[in-house]
Amino acid sequence: MLPETLLFAAPGSLGPTLAAALFGLLIGSFLNVVIYRVPKMMQRESDNYVAHESGKELPHTERFNLMVPRSACPHCGHQITALENIPVISYLALRGKCSNCKAPISARYPAIEAATGALSALLVWHFGSGWAGLATLVFGYLLLAMTFIDLDTQLLPDDLTYPLLWLGLLVNLNGTFVPLHEAVIGAAAGYLALWSIYWLFKLATGKEGMGYGDFKLLAALGAWLGWTMLPTIILLSSVVGALVGIALIALAKHGRGKPMPFGPYLAAAGLIALLFGAPIAAFTQTLIH
Repeated sequence: MLPETLLFAAPGSLGPTLAAALFGLLIGSFLNVVIYRVPKMMQRESDNYVAHESGKELPHTERFNLMVPRSACPHCGHQITALENIPVISYLALRGKCSNCKAPISARYPAIEAATGALSALLVWHFGSGWAGLATLVFGYLLLAMTFIDLDTQLLPDDLTYPLLWLGLLVNLNGTFVPLHEAVIGAAAGYLALWSIYWLFKLATGKEGMGYGDFKLLAALGAWLGWTMLPTIILLSSVVGALVGIALIALAKHGRGKPMPFGPYLAAAGLIALLFGAPIAAFTQTLIH
């Protein structure tokens, strides 16, 4: 067990911050599994449902979840050993290649581990290692997982958005970040805001501008940060999305007609609002007035 001085330290404490960084590296390794497997679990469940309704043999009968089977090289099937699964270090020691077949390992795996470690350190440095700080770690980890799942599949799984929403309401039972009534209104207003935009856009153009997962994600952010932070989150996500979109188009890495997931921009905006939302909201209010 960690000493109490690490578990309940004030913001800006170096010891808990370093401990959070190391813990975040380990969680980042697990998030790589979540990002890879959750969409496949959803697809397998959908395939089995369709087959069952059609009276056909189920295409997927073997166990496949976040724990089983063990992680393996997609090229040769070599099972990853414990020594080959040390966050970042194993990738560097293996020089980015499978120990068995020497096929390249995506640099995204250590990048996600490092990003999770850095984010963990930042959150604990900012909020401390008490209950509020620990809650923000869960908030950040779920947003990171959803960001990369959405980038890969343009899906925001209910298995992640709903827990984030309910946890936000539970965390705010005692007003950890905002009063409970603001959290409840934030959840409802967050969902309805994007739901309204979705239908207005669809009625005007006949096209779907975003997915239902985006509604649920903004509802979850409203549950954590309250309804008063929603305009700031929407503004930030739009600015981040516009900047990234322009950069990708300018670099010829994204076609103009190709759809872009909105979830990563909402997630980035949610993290920015969590850390710096109050001064940003005050600054925008001064511009308005």
